[in-house]
Amino acid sequence: MTERYAYLGPEATFTEAAALRFPALAGATLEPSPTVHAAINAVRTGEVTGAVVPVENSVEGSVNATLDELIRGEPLAITAEVLLPVTFTLLARPGTDLADVRRIVTHPVAEAQCRAWVSAKLPHATIALGPSTAAAAASVANGTPGPDGTVYDAAISAPLAGERYGLAALAVDIGEDSDAVTRFVLVTLPGKPGRPTGSDKTTLVAFIRDDHPGALLEILEQFATRGVNLTRIESRPTGNGMGRYCFAIDVEGHVADARVGEAMMGLRRVCATVRFLGSYPRADGVRPPVLPGTSNSDFADAAAWLDQLRG
Repeated sequence: MTERYAYLGPEATFTEAAALRFPALAGATLEPSPTVHAAINAVRTGEVTGAVVPVENSVEGSVNATLDELIRGEPLAITAEVLLPVTFTLLARPGTDLADVRRIVTHPVAEAQCRAWVSAKLPHATIALGPSTAAAAASVANGTPGPDGTVYDAAISAPLAGERYGLAALAVDIGEDSDAVTRFVLVTLPGKPGRPTGSDKTTLVAFIRDDHPGALLEILEQFATRGVNLTRIESRPTGNGMGRYCFAIDVEGHVADARVGEAMMGLRRVCATVRFLGSYPRADGVRPPVLPGTSNSDFADAAAWLDQLRG
């Protein structure tokens, strides 16, 4: 039976493009969901094996809807990640010349990223806003008129939309930030983490016991003293009252690494609770250096020494 995976829809968006890059999803059935909540809830209810959702963008920062779903509700696990370059393409019906483009449709985020290019290359064109870049491409392909009754000449969309709807690319990579990247994660029900690869990332959520001076420092010290580097940390409201926050954290390393495991035990001692969201291979393949005194053998030697003293 073919496995089913959800992703933040609609079809032909960057999230579907990211889903197609996950090796675990090869041959699986991909189903678009209208919201992040719907995609992740389908995992919790067992309707699908997993869900692909955006979690972080290099330009706009974290995707709060995804973080909040992972922080609250029944526990889930991140099992893989993909980094997808965000490149926007100007798409039109075959036979359309760039000089003929007068009306463009796209999503507000894409419009903000491509406004400068349109102003410089198509100063007489106007941009209408739609619900998604994929819907924009579909409206151009189908000749669907806008609210004023006129048909759009082109859409600013993901390259995948051009392939899906049979549109021609009039210009590629027209976004203002050519280095923009979005991080997508594959979310499943909790299970045994995969084996460490030496190039891993671990995601945690730390809930402090109470608001007091040095609460954040107590969390950071658990990682710093064990040589564990943080790649992301941010506060999010717990939803349990005004002023109550938790910290979503990504660190280099795997839960099977002694330094990461020791840091997690330290967190467990100083926090009200710690939610483990998984250890998984890094998408960039970076193998972080292990500082002197923080290798698995270093921790094993220290434990053996202490056992000897106690014996």
